[in-house]
Amino acid sequence: MVAAAAQTSPVLAARGTLSRDRAITHPEAGRRIRLLIELGLIFLVAPVLIREAIFTWRIPLPVVLQPLLLGFIAYMLWDPTFKLRREVSHLYSLPTLATILGTFAVIGGAIALWVAIVLPHRFMELPRANWPIWLAIMFLYPLLSVIPQELIFRTFFFHRYGPLFGTSRWLAIVTNGLLFGFAHVIFGSLVSIVLTAFLGFLLAWRYDETRALWAVWLEHSLYGCLIFTVGLGHYFFTGIASLR
Repeated sequence: MVAAAAQTSPVLAARGTLSRDRAITHPEAGRRIRLLIELGLIFLVAPVLIREAIFTWRIPLPVVLQPLLLGFIAYMLWDPTFKLRREVSHLYSLPTLATILGTFAVIGGAIALWVAIVLPHRFMELPRANWPIWLAIMFLYPLLSVIPQELIFRTFFFHRYGPLFGTSRWLAIVTNGLLFGFAHVIFGSLVSIVLTAFLGFLLAWRYDETRALWAVWLEHSLYGCLIFTVGLGHYFFTGIASLR
């Protein structure tokens, strides 16, 4: 997933996530309002409804999310300004890979050390207590959870709502991170919201820098697998395993 091609300067494209050299166009007022309402419904209202479906109606999270994911994919395939093939085939550079791994070494190491010192009873809890489940998560989480999340929160968000921010890339990045954090209200934990908001800032910045789905997929996977390994995974379980 790595290419040595040079990156162009970061600019929020008017349409599409990869055409960073295109001229920025601002949507007319009526469309801007419609996009804002749509953004609020998808990224603010929908997570609350999903939480209600999980904890009130006892519907497992994967059952709730699959129709939504299919809806996002259908939209992107239907949208003539978006090329899914181009999105999934776009590579990132070796310096980007080095930056991702270096950043993870520092931040991930700090997280692991903090858990080991402050929550020693939690440290490495899952691999010690149930290593088959831990291995399954290490394999399935990047495929079944990270890819859908990045398609929705980075690919779809920047493609669909990039015009709302014009050249204000940091406003787009902060907004994306906050919405990513809020979406984790479905787990019913402030810790999960805060942790994912900070991760969201990093992933939004990375995506705006590279426009590479696989770059943010790798980075997201690293931190997610770390969380489940070092003992913070219980903040990201709903506890609803079957329909009742």
